[in-house]
Amino acid sequence: MSIQEQDSAGAPARASLVNDPKVRGLFYQVVLIAALLSFGYFIVSNTITNLERQNIASGWGFLENTAGFGTNQSLVDYSEASSYGRAIYVGFLNTLLVAAVGIFFATVIGFIVGIARLSNNWVINRIAYCYVELVRNVPLLLQIFFWYFAVLRSIPGKRDKWSLFDTVHLNIGGLRLPKPIWEPGSQWIGYALIIGLVAAFAVARWARKRQEATGQQFPVFWTGVGLILGLPIITYLVTGMPMYLEHPNFVETGPILRRGFELNVGINVIPEFLALTAALAIYTASFIAEIVRAGIQAVSHGQTEAAHALGLRNGPTLRLVIIPQAMRVIIPPLTSQYLNLTKNSSLAVAIAYPDLVSMGGTVLNQTGQAIEIIGIWMAVYLSLSLITSAFMNWYNQRMALVER
Repeated sequence: MSIQEQDSAGAPARASLVNDPKVRGLFYQVVLIAALLSFGYFIVSNTITNLERQNIASGWGFLENTAGFGTNQSLVDYSEASSYGRAIYVGFLNTLLVAAVGIFFATVIGFIVGIARLSNNWVINRIAYCYVELVRNVPLLLQIFFWYFAVLRSIPGKRDKWSLFDTVHLNIGGLRLPKPIWEPGSQWIGYALIIGLVAAFAVARWARKRQEATGQQFPVFWTGVGLILGLPIITYLVTGMPMYLEHPNFVETGPILRRGFELNVGINVIPEFLALTAALAIYTASFIAEIVRAGIQAVSHGQTEAAHALGLRNGPTLRLVIIPQAMRVIIPPLTSQYLNLTKNSSLAVAIAYPDLVSMGGTVLNQTGQAIEIIGIWMAVYLSLSLITSAFMNWYNQRMALVER
């Protein structure tokens, strides 16, 4: 029987603070935080001193100065008289656009190729295999150059065009599309679209709960299509069709220098965007395809046999049984590929696509504010990565198995 030390009042003596693990842990944390703050203060003060010694101004006031340079793509109003801050904002929106479009097409292509890798058809299987092995082993920058300098440089020049149904046109100046012109009252079409999206989501949730409770299926897909497309179309007709399409105007006659597409008519998707998006989507899809293949193969083959025993064909089995279970394996590495695509979009500077890095680089060259510009780049890409990760983690939790 051990004998505890007691104080004069007869109570057990308290352990020394030096031997208390909680106190030691708190002390080490305080010391570490103090060391980090001291190191950060040293870096910041040393940087400010060196900048002042070289007569380089610091601060964010330069963002309000006139940029003085233009761009060939802007999702918001921008001109040479706009500020540096506006120029960086334009580059940020262009980065978001190419990342969103690239992620969409990379996901679609990746899932198709990943499923094709498991096809029993030898030709389809080998084509998918060659695609994956060829594309993922060629550097992304080289693929960007291939699409921009080899593919898009071989299409017709500015005085000629390739057309599809006389509506979509392509030449070296870019992809020309009809532009919707919104007239008064067209806002109701947007409201109808929002209502259709909300209604489709509500129907999907109701159908899932109904199927879990009764086993009865509901045509969710076609109902959603009807709500999302039908409501805006009905609203468009009821409100007197307050929207029309402005088609690109191609001048075929007259002086040679005046021939070609008329400026500011229709939508022009610049070739830099086409080349960058194609390269990012096709390159990232080769990795997503392998992720999808591994996820499907991780599902027990007994699930397929059980589905076939219930009378399900291959298509419904893959869509309703295999893919939902494979998603739990697919989502974590898929998140990494989405992050990689977003960060790889910074290679756009190689073909002069006006993304965040390209526009910010021009601002840096004109102002010399290297610390601030690099800080903006780091903050933006870090924020995009954290937001993407948070969304994918939420989706992963939604797809996780739930104990009943």
